[in-house]
Amino acid sequence: MSRWRLLLADDHELFRAGLAGLIDSQPDLQVVGQASDGFEALMLARELRPALLVMDISMPICNGVEAVRLIRATPELAELRIVMLTIHDDDEHLFAAIRAGANGYLLKNTNSAEFLRGVRAALAGEAILPPKLAARLMDEFARLASQPAPAAATGDASDQELTWREREVLQLIATGASDSEIADQLTLSIHTVKTHVRHILAKLHAVNRRAAVSEAKQRGLM
Repeated sequence: MSRWRLLLADDHELFRAGLAGLIDSQPDLQVVGQASDGFEALMLARELRPALLVMDISMPICNGVEAVRLIRATPELAELRIVMLTIHDDDEHLFAAIRAGANGYLLKNTNSAEFLRGVRAALAGEAILPPKLAARLMDEFARLASQPAPAAATGDASDQELTWREREVLQLIATGASDSEIADQLTLSIHTVKTHVRHILAKLHAVNRRAAVSEAKQRGLM
């Protein structure tokens, strides 16, 4: 029997390991990758091409909402099903994730049987939305349909601005420098450079280094 390929994204390693063990114990399911933040989930999804991504809402560096937006902007991941994990089903971030293109959600305190039913329902193409959340989505779509499209925003939110160090790293990325070369030039550890690169890509909504440089030039950051 072929098995559905799943990717897990959660910054709590112990919780992730528990989910992976449960999923891998099923004859029709398998975990092919694990991520600790939304940006890593995007990279692994592009590499591994899973059928379903089960992703936490709240993660460092790139949270679940932003990760959904990045994935839905990636053409080769158009068929990827995304189920969000959340502690509270009234979380506004959850609503934002569903609007951005997630296919439903599962509560973290659900039992094993309910979790597996939800996973299989998502794989079957079903939207895992309770009536309350579905009604909110319908109200939101109706509200948006009755209003003219808002003007494009000018400028980035302050929490998305690059720090001075990230700008330094970005300038070196633009020259084609590798992470190790950047670390040598800025006297940083390779781990710190990799972290800066991930922040840059997430803030610029870029899927790779070349796209980050292009986006930075368009925004006048270089």
